[in-house]
Amino acid sequence: MLYDITLRITYRYEVPVSGARHVLRVMPLSLPGRQRLVAGSLTATPVPDERYDRHDFFANPVTGLLFRKPHERLALRMQARVAVETQMETVDLSPELTRLKDDLEAVWSLACDSPHHFLASSPRLGDDAAIAAYARALVKPGDTVLQLARTLCAAIYTDFTYDPKATTVDSTPRDAFKIKRGVCQDFAHIMIVALRALGIPAGYVSGFLRTIPPPGKERLEGADAMHAWVRVWCGATLGWIELDPTNNIAAGRDHIVVGYGRDYSDVAPVIGVLKSYGSHDTQQAVDVIPVKPAS
Repeated sequence: MLYDITLRITYRYEVPVSGARHVLRVMPLSLPGRQRLVAGSLTATPVPDERYDRHDFFANPVTGLLFRKPHERLALRMQARVAVETQMETVDLSPELTRLKDDLEAVWSLACDSPHHFLASSPRLGDDAAIAAYARALVKPGDTVLQLARTLCAAIYTDFTYDPKATTVDSTPRDAFKIKRGVCQDFAHIMIVALRALGIPAGYVSGFLRTIPPPGKERLEGADAMHAWVRVWCGATLGWIELDPTNNIAAGRDHIVVGYGRDYSDVAPVIGVLKSYGSHDTQQAVDVIPVKPAS
């Protein structure tokens, strides 16, 4: 499947900003056997005084922008064409939960995709007794790691309500868990905390979700902005798989990956510092458009 993706983020400042630094993680990844970035561009208005492009520890594309001149408005635009391959249905080759520790002990690598980076607490995700108890209540004797991950994904989808007004980007998993409401970021964070409480490595996936529903299907929630889902390490044989608790589905050809991290803090689309005061307004728009093959 071929997609044209456009992301527009616009900031309007009440008081002109006299200087700013921003770090962006918005460009889709190229992943062998999963997706390929055919072409991509990232522009800013006004034009930055300095710019760098690199990759972070988790191999995500990172763009840094420096602005020295005063400005009242900043417009960021990312355009990309991405080819996404159809994913085969995953066969459960994961070990039982009680045997996962053996697979983990056999992994000596500390590369960016090592499961050891995704097992302990991370900057925004610590231990939570209530979420841990919720996860343990779903465990059945003999369950494999993949079975547990799918069970937890379905439970969050059933027990929680998608509500964009219930939380903010700074809400904690505990905040969303208490009210059983939130958005894709909240559901992904809750699932990650729950999996780690069971001793299962889990991480955060940032990306885009196709906005056009299939005929006869309801529109997938979370499609109006950048989306988030979960990657789960299911042992040495199966490796990493990805599940979307917002929609209770496995990540497939409608999911376009932008970045992998331990939690949202590792893959936030835009972070930075400003020399200014007063309020600002932010607008974001995303288009994910399938490209029709040439006739």
